Amino acid sequence: MSFDLLTTVENGGCSAKIPAAILEKTLLNLVRVKDPNILVDIDTHDDAGVYRINDDLALIFTTDFFPPICSDPYEFGEIAAANSLSDVYAMGGEPFLALNIAMFPAAIIPMEAYVQILEGAASVSAKANTIVIGGHTIDDNPPKFGLAVIGRVHPTKVITNSGLRPGDRLILTKPLGIGIIIAGKKLNMVSQNAYNEALMWMKTLNKEGATIMQENYVTGATDITGFGLLGHALKMARASKVDIRINTNDVPIIQESYQLVDNGCIPCAAFKNLEYIESSVNFGKCDYNLKMMLTDAQTSGGLLMGVQPDKVDSVLNSLIKSGFSYSKVIGEVIGAGEGNIVLN
Repeated sequence: MSFDLLTTVENGGCSAKIPAAILEKTLLNLVRVKDPNILVDIDTHDDAGVYRINDDLALIFTTDFFPPICSDPYEFGEIAAANSLSDVYAMGGEPFLALNIAMFPAAIIPMEAYVQILEGAASVSAKANTIVIGGHTIDDNPPKFGLAVIGRVHPTKVITNSGLRPGDRLILTKPLGIGIIIAGKKLNMVSQNAYNEALMWMKTLNKEGATIMQENYVTGATDITGFGLLGHALKMARASKVDIRINTNDVPIIQESYQLVDNGCIPCAAFKNLEYIESSVNFGKCDYNLKMMLTDAQTSGGLLMGVQPDKVDSVLNSLIKSGFSYSKVIGEVIGAGEGNIVLN
């Protein structure tokens, strides 16, 4: 089966999200449900909702789905599953149940491709010790796939995007450039090696990152997906009521992605993300190419976590031993504030 899923989409993966500015305005006036057991809801635009069951157990609820981000159906299933599970990991939780969410044009694409998508998702879910117990499929084109996931966490150990504290160092666990690499693939501008590296990182679970965060008492984190590094960092800074500094030269990127931007290969999602963040970011001497790298929409990206200074070495050593070889300190929380970002 050789059907190329990338031929069905213009914007795949997390780049298909509604722009952050539009989404925020839409959610602003929604009626909020009041319940003392709701630990996290949409107020801080966190990665998932959290509901306390009892003194020892809270459930993390999340869902994520998107159009194809790669050519191969099995790999698409793997990536979509890893991306959906990531929201639970970003909050320090352990996923354990999931449902498939699928839209598939049965009259246009061979059903074998759909089977492979489901098999890829099941494979990654098994690695996450998560049971897929059903799902729902409708006929729709282009195809879309993801999971609805339930995770568990102790109510006092929930890691939120509002938990950053002054002095925290910011650690990023995966390199940027995924959206740019995929755009380059569609335009035949990127090498197979760079494309394969992007696929590898998208399929990599953030499972170990969640464990390391809990072991080192991390209180603030998020995962980097469709709004790019700066978009998600801005949401985190606003939710935490702090200002942050990012050292652009320390931000890890996938080989070839910077050159692709220099050659004009810039996905449209990067411009939408730039429009959202630019009024709250002091870009300093950041060059144009790097600016677009920092706003590039990631799919199944890395964790961005705020780590106490005395825990930085422990966290980095553990992440690198776990296979997150690009993990680096990329900045710090410079103090209480309104959620601004300064780039060095």
